[in-house]
Amino acid sequence: MNSGGRRRRSLWIALPVAVVAALLVVVLATRDSALDRRASSPILGGLAPPVVGMTVAGETFDLDDWRGRWVVVNFFQSTCVPCIMEHPELVEFDKRHSAAGDARIVSVVFDDTVENVREFFSAHGGDWPVVATGAREAAVAYGVTGVPESYLVAPSGVVVWKQLGGVTADGIDDVIARLSAAP
Repeated sequence: MNSGGRRRRSLWIALPVAVVAALLVVVLATRDSALDRRASSPILGGLAPPVVGMTVAGETFDLDDWRGRWVVVNFFQSTCVPCIMEHPELVEFDKRHSAAGDARIVSVVFDDTVENVREFFSAHGGDWPVVATGAREAAVAYGVTGVPESYLVAPSGVVVWKQLGGVTADGIDDVIARLSAAP
């Protein structure tokens, strides 16, 4: 084959490849990010699904009893590395808000044993309710797909925010401040 024929064939191969590449760039540049889509939830903007059950301390818990304050509903597992990494942030958030009582945390056990959870909290701190019985129903109602996964419930009882992956104390406080300032 002569050099003119090779060039022509190369052009016919390169042209469709370039068109496909350009279309891919356009699609990727104009779509919502995967994180934004994953962080959406049909419960956002609606009343918080029930979180009712027994805690690992043997006390009854009902999320509705905490209306009137911000509540972080945190689904976790004691052996989940991102859960372990976010835990000091939850401890810090709880420390910041426990005196004022304006915001609280409830952890919901996700596919774990009560003994493992007790050992986890004993080793890592945290003095908030940890719901063990009724946890599966809560996870289904919230649409939890993995841990850690957290939801912020406004004082009105409406779910206003969802976070996939670990949270930070500053991040939660920023969301509360932004939503509190909204008209």
